[in-house]
Amino acid sequence: MKKVFSLTYIFASIFTFGQVGVNTTNPQQELHVAGSNSTIRIEGLNSPNNPLNLGPTENTRVYANANGDLVLNAVPSLVEMLFNPYNYLSDPADTGGSDSNVIGQTGTGSGYSIAGWPRQTGPGLSTFTLTKPAIVEINYSISYLIEKTGVPIDDFHARTAQFYVYLRNGGPAGAIITSDYDGAPINFAGNPGALGYSGNFYTNGSVSGAGGIGGIDKTFQATGHDYIKLGPGTYCPMFAGILFVANTAGTGQVAMQIGPGDDEVIIVAHYYN
Repeated sequence: MKKVFSLTYIFASIFTFGQVGVNTTNPQQELHVAGSNSTIRIEGLNSPNNPLNLGPTENTRVYANANGDLVLNAVPSLVEMLFNPYNYLSDPADTGGSDSNVIGQTGTGSGYSIAGWPRQTGPGLSTFTLTKPAIVEINYSISYLIEKTGVPIDDFHARTAQFYVYLRNGGPAGAIITSDYDGAPINFAGNPGALGYSGNFYTNGSVSGAGGIGGIDKTFQATGHDYIKLGPGTYCPMFAGILFVANTAGTGQVAMQIGPGDDEVIIVAHYYN
């Protein structure tokens, strides 16, 4: 049943109490709508009158502006793609300097080597920027190639190739980010800043069978995924890796190049306030 309140009643309530009550004669606030199933309708916010209203199939959020007015606003984006450059890492082999992308093989394996360099530098090409705190999702797929002084190997030795991604502050040569927004350290297996570990087992071979022809002179992919809570700033994703083999007999100067093929890094921000 609909109830209609006369203006006389409402004005009397205002003058008497300084408050307005609907379904109550004892309002507790300036406007008090009583009843367990009560609703308020503001026709200026409905779909015919307000283009920001999402219509009959969804509910639309109502916000209070700086003046305290109730308004509709465009739905804020809580998820944003920040970074997805084409073929992120430089392709040609480089064995010297800070931009080296070649890692020497070790025996049983200890110690990661920083390797790989952005193919292009600049905003959106090698860096992404956060303007407010977010939980950052990192996805990557990087290429790698195993050779001996530039020549494919077919010794059938089982090898392990492992990788991780880390972030630098401001650009490829910036300081490594070793703690998250809350100050919690980022350090896995003694590697400060390490995120998104990935490992592959690999056998070179030039004939069919175990290892087979698929293992010789081929470019492979390693993929990884991780999350980190970051504050406002500019960041650059970089990589480190390790290649080790149990049987070192006759292997010689075997090395792994990071980035000879297509490499993809996708950074997604999940905002929480």
